Amino acid sequence: MQLTPLLLIAGCYLLGSIPFSFLITRWFSGDDIRQHGSGNVGATNVLRTQGKLPGILALTLDLAKGWFAIWLARFLLAHPSWPWALDASGGPLTSKAFWLGLAALLAVVAHVFPVWLGFRGGKGVATAAGVFLGLNLGAMGIAFVVFLIVALVSRYVSLGSVASAASMPPVLSYVFHEPKWILIFSAAISLLIIVKHQSNLRRILGGSENRLPK
Repeated sequence: MQLTPLLLIAGCYLLGSIPFSFLITRWFSGDDIRQHGSGNVGATNVLRTQGKLPGILALTLDLAKGWFAIWLARFLLAHPSWPWALDASGGPLTSKAFWLGLAALLAVVAHVFPVWLGFRGGKGVATAAGVFLGLNLGAMGIAFVVFLIVALVSRYVSLGSVASAASMPPVLSYVFHEPKWILIFSAAISLLIIVKHQSNLRRILGGSENRLPK
């Protein structure tokens, strides 16, 4: 394989693997976020255990690294050193949608399984929002509305996250008619987020999940 595709794969994983929630908590309080609250290495846990400023910073940076992974992929795909001509109807190696979808999945997988923390990271919601912002701003806007409605009505942030993730593949397909590779990789991202929230869903069913205040 040529160098540029390897740079895309390694770069998107390494970007996604930066554990901002862990680093910000260390910087603000010296604590290990994995030893506080839910133990999740994510912005919501930082917000609940460290306060608004660290939580907002963690959320913003997790979003940014997802968006930047897509920016990096677009940059490398347009670079003269990219080894294959790209077209809309070719196989995976010659499909721009394949490489963008792969970049998105790598960034989210890296957040969930970061090499720096023994492959135990967050649940991927903010980083997924970042990659979808980079892929399709309109679809992300619709998914955000879904999140707000479900979270505010149910008062469960986790349920809003799951509903938002589940809405993304059909929105990309039926509203924006994205190519098949974008749909395949977005479905994989959505499934990963839903699986990572299975403990939250069990707590919702058992009535023990944290709820937003009225």
